[in-house]
Amino acid sequence: MITKIVSGGQTGADIAALDVALQHGFPHGGWCPNGRKCYEGLLPAQYQLVETPSAGYLQRTEWNVRDHDGTVVFTLAEEVAGDSLATLRFATKHGKPCIHIAREAFSVDGPVVVLARFVKANCIGSLNVAGSSVAREPGIYEWVSRILNDAFFAR
Repeated sequence: MITKIVSGGQTGADIAALDVALQHGFPHGGWCPNGRKCYEGLLPAQYQLVETPSAGYLQRTEWNVRDHDGTVVFTLAEEVAGDSLATLRFATKHGKPCIHIAREAFSVDGPVVVLARFVKANCIGSLNVAGSSVAREPGIYEWVSRILNDAFFAR
C-alpha cells in the first residue's frame, strides 16, 4: 500500500494528487522546478515539494520518476503528449514501474481497480502521480481526485 503521494506540482493531475493527500492528512512531496514555478505562477507553500536546481520542468519530471517507487500517468485521451510522454520515457530510462491510465480506455470503475493492482503488484510505497494539465485536458483534476480517493482512501 502507498505510504506517500508525490508529484511535480503542476495544474491538473499533479495538484489533484497533492490535494487528495492533504485532504486525508497523508504524506506528500516531490520535486518542483526552481522558484516553485508552475503553469499558473508559483506553487503555494502548502505543498511540501523540494525545488530542483533547474527552473525547467524536465528535471523535476525525471527526478520524481527516478526517486520514487513507481509512477502513474493520468490522461483523459488515450494519446500521451508533452511532459506526460517524457514521464513515460524517464520511467523506461530508470527501470521504474509505470502505468498510463487514460479515461477513454476504461469503464467507470476500471481505473480504480487497475491502479490499486499496479501499486500492489509492484510493491509501491511512494507513488509519483503525473499527467495532463487542466489547460490540455479540462476535467482532469476532478477525475484524478476521484480515482485516487476511491483507490486509496475509500472506506
